[in-house]
Amino acid sequence: MDHHTVALVSITGTCLDVLGSLYLAYDLLGGQHGPLRLLTRAVTYSVVFGIGYGLGLGLFFGLASGIASGITLSIEFTRAARGLEHYSLFWEGWFAAIRGFAFGAGLYRILGFGFAVTFAILITLGQILAYSGGVRPAIAYRPSLRPRLTRRLFWATVRRTVGYTVTALVCSALVHHVDHAWSFAIRVGLVIGIVTGVGTMVNPYIEYYADNLPERRLGAFGIALIFCGFALQSLQYWLALLDVRLT
Repeated sequence: MDHHTVALVSITGTCLDVLGSLYLAYDLLGGQHGPLRLLTRAVTYSVVFGIGYGLGLGLFFGLASGIASGITLSIEFTRAARGLEHYSLFWEGWFAAIRGFAFGAGLYRILGFGFAVTFAILITLGQILAYSGGVRPAIAYRPSLRPRLTRRLFWATVRRTVGYTVTALVCSALVHHVDHAWSFAIRVGLVIGIVTGVGTMVNPYIEYYADNLPERRLGAFGIALIFCGFALQSLQYWLALLDVRLT
């Protein structure tokens, strides 16, 4: 077994211990509107968007864009859940830039630096324009056990799909000529558009789940995470005890 793998397993175990402790400390962290809810949202949205993007555009793209989308969306939805007004355009611009940078980073390994930077800049500007027009993730925020897709959200998804497709075509024409540019651009637009649309539909359920987690279930989940973390952390010592050779 490689020693890098052992180190990664130990780090993962430590992270699980910390996460489990946070769930056990639910009341100390502010209850329903504390940072644990923000963490729950971030993890859930990262998984949903990461899997969708990853299936369509590759593992690295899914990892980068999923984490960025999960973190920024969780911050915006947590504010909406508290009944507060949306962030100023300045901060919404930062959220757009984070997501745009992540999309660019995901495409960097496929199409190079020039394409990635141009795509990230254009996507960021497009998202800021959407924010200024009142189209934002927390629009019509309402936790529910049923999926929701209003006419306004549907057309926002269509415009987003077209926008990403056109952006990929522009980048291909100006910066890096991509083989089968039209098919790749349509692929980018459909993947991001469909995944975002699905995320919009299931958003009410995720928000309801985040705001109504039973405290006992949180505690039990925290204990399970701590046990898993302990098992992973102890792996290095079991390997030493059993004289397993590392490479």
